[in-house]
Amino acid sequence: MRAFPHDTPPPGAPAALRVLSWNLLRRVGARAEDVADLIRAHRPDLVLLQEATEDIAVLPQLVGGHFCRHGMDRRIYGLAAWSPEPFTPSEALGLPVSVMPGRVPPRLAQLVKFRGIHFANVHLSHGQFLNRWQLLHIAEALEGPAAIIGDFNAVGAIPLPGFRDIGPRRRTHRAGNVVALRLDRCMGRRLACDTAEVLEKGASDHHPIVLDLSAAAAGATVPKLLASLIARRPRARKSAQT
Repeated sequence: MRAFPHDTPPPGAPAALRVLSWNLLRRVGARAEDVADLIRAHRPDLVLLQEATEDIAVLPQLVGGHFCRHGMDRRIYGLAAWSPEPFTPSEALGLPVSVMPGRVPPRLAQLVKFRGIHFANVHLSHGQFLNRWQLLHIAEALEGPAAIIGDFNAVGAIPLPGFRDIGPRRRTHRAGNVVALRLDRCMGRRLACDTAEVLEKGASDHHPIVLDLSAAAAGATVPKLLASLIARRPRARKSAQT
């Protein structure tokens, strides 16, 4: 089946890249048909899926394009990527694990190089120290302009050297139908985000997020306030020579 065409940016404009991310809630949540409906509605250039079972592999039969999935150890689900255009086969990056007794099986990140941006599709651990450790591990593996996107399972701010939180600010998951949390995020390095939106959650317990990204111009990745503070900070005095 032929994949959907995409609008071509005007000459001289930065190449925009639409990315959609969704945690599908494995077998009881969203199906391949639900993902196909989102693709038809929003026409993303790259789709990153979490809790994707083997059944999601039929996606190219529904909307064309190219698909790659990595299963997680001792789990029925994994991480998957889809695009209407060919992309280099993704790589699986093993993540740090807990040393506590009774720990869950190890997790991985799916690394995808696409249009000059290095993406990491993630479904991180629930432990707040552990998922920050996993993010540092992922950040070190990424090259150049990069984005870490997916289900972070993280609460609160995420300090990550070189990266900014460029995802939507709305809540994306309601734990136990009581507490609303912003678990689905995007951390970007040397990227500009033109729009970021939280979509209706559909059959899953997570809302999909969609972002329009482009490589940032040189010197444009540091927020103005932070750049001002850096410029105004006192310089360390040179030690006296002996």
